[in-house]
Order: sequence, then C-alpha cells, then structure tokens
Amino acid sequence: MAKTYDYLFKLLLIGDSGVGKTCLLFRFSEDAFNTTFISTIGIDFKIRTVELDGKKIKLQIWDTAGQERFRTITTAYYRGAMGIILVYDITNEKSFDNIRNWIRNIEEHASADVEKMMLGNKCDMNDKRQVSKERGEKLAIDYGIKFLETSAKSSINVEEGFLTLARDIMSRLSRKMNDSGPASGGGQVKISEHRSKKSLFRCTLL
Repeated sequence: MAKTYDYLFKLLLIGDSGVGKTCLLFRFSEDAFNTTFISTIGIDFKIRTVELDGKKIKLQIWDTAGQERFRTITTAYYRGAMGIILVYDITNEKSFDNIRNWIRNIEEHASADVEKMMLGNKCDMNDKRQVSKERGEKLAIDYGIKFLETSAKSSINVEEGFLTLARDIMSRLSRKMNDSGPASGGGQVKISEHRSKKSLFRCTLL
C-alpha cells in the first residue's frame, strides 16, 4: 500500500575506508552492530523514515566506498545530495587529516548549499585515541559545520548525528520556502513502499 511522505532527503556518508561508515548506517537504520563488515564495494544505501516537527521525512542514506579506486564512482553521488556526513576514526590520525580532502571533494562535486555534519567515530575506544575531541571540534568550527563524537558499537550519538543533519536540511528548506514561496515540485513526495521502513536496498557498482 502506497504511503505519502512529506519530504525525501538524500544523505551521503563519506570518509576513509575503515572509519565505520557502514556500521554507523546500520546502527541508525537497523539499530544493530556487526563486527564482520567488509569494505563497501562501490555504493550501498538504506532507507529509514523519521518524523520531525510533525513531518514524515524519508531518509535515503548512501554509504560510499572510501578506497581511492572507487573515488570516480562515488563522486557522481555527490550531485543531488542534500546532506553529507563526514566520518573519521578517532583512533586513526590519517583518517582525521583526510577530512580536509573530503571537504574539498564536497566543494568540487556537491551543491553549494549542501548541509554538512562531521562525526568522529569509535569514541568507545578511548584507550586507542589518536585524535582529541578538541581537535575535532576545532576543525568543525574552522569549516563552520556541526560535530559529534560517535560510537556505532555503543550507540553513542548516532541517532543524534543523523537527525541533526535532517533538521538542518528541514530548516534550510523552510527558509527557502519563506523567502521565495513553494518551489516547483516542492510539494509532497509520494513513494510506493512495499517493504519495512528500515529495509535494505543494495546498488553495487563495479
């Protein structure tokens, strides 16, 4: 039976391979954690519907491969993204340093008004920490984006990260509508849904 959704948001997870993007996605969409994930090949995505401020928001969340050889595939998915989550691993200095490179990719390939969020993942592994929370906060301030430390394993701040980004997108859309009136095609989005709202969709590109 077809359901009506008020908005459909396309979100993108980016960051180096192994920082926990897939684990974050599974924690948010399935409330599950699996230690046996292999590196994402190409692109995967999952869908979850949430309610924000009385509106039903369908989140289409794309999980991109972090390896260099898949970079040309994933750049195509920046286009049309309304929100992008940058992820690094607090136990991996290089993944943090590379956040600047990922931000350059966003500037090159995504729309200028895309909403961004930065997550320092694996904060449950504090004994192996290489990147302080203060450094993460400073980098986020430098780029004017929001920041949280997360743990997909311990379910720390995962829900908050995704929902904060969704709210920021909602706020931007509301401002646009207030400034210029309803945009063309900006009404309700009707999507036929034949699975549970947390079902997995897989689109693997080689």
